[in-house]
Amino acid sequence: MESLVQQHAVYVLWSEKLLKRYIGSGKDPLDRLRQHNAGQSRFTRGGRPWILVHTESYHTKGEALQREHFLKSGVGRKWLDEMFPQYRKRTEG
Repeated sequence: MESLVQQHAVYVLWSEKLLKRYIGSGKDPLDRLRQHNAGQSRFTRGGRPWILVHTESYHTKGEALQREHFLKSGVGRKWLDEMFPQYRKRTEG
């Protein structure tokens, strides 16, 4: 039987406007997406609208933060590029 304990999640957002990803963590990725798109996060305000492209659930906040840290590393970014090539950070030039 599925546990009723609130899980923690890591999420990846994509901004077509900026051609960039945003990686975050929290208990409710859909609520966080709404907050990002409402301009409630100063860091992501300029990239609206954001779309949710990936989520992963974890039992503890520590596990989620560890995965978030990994996804923000060089190896983690490469993994995201390979898994989601359509949401790969692009540069002009």
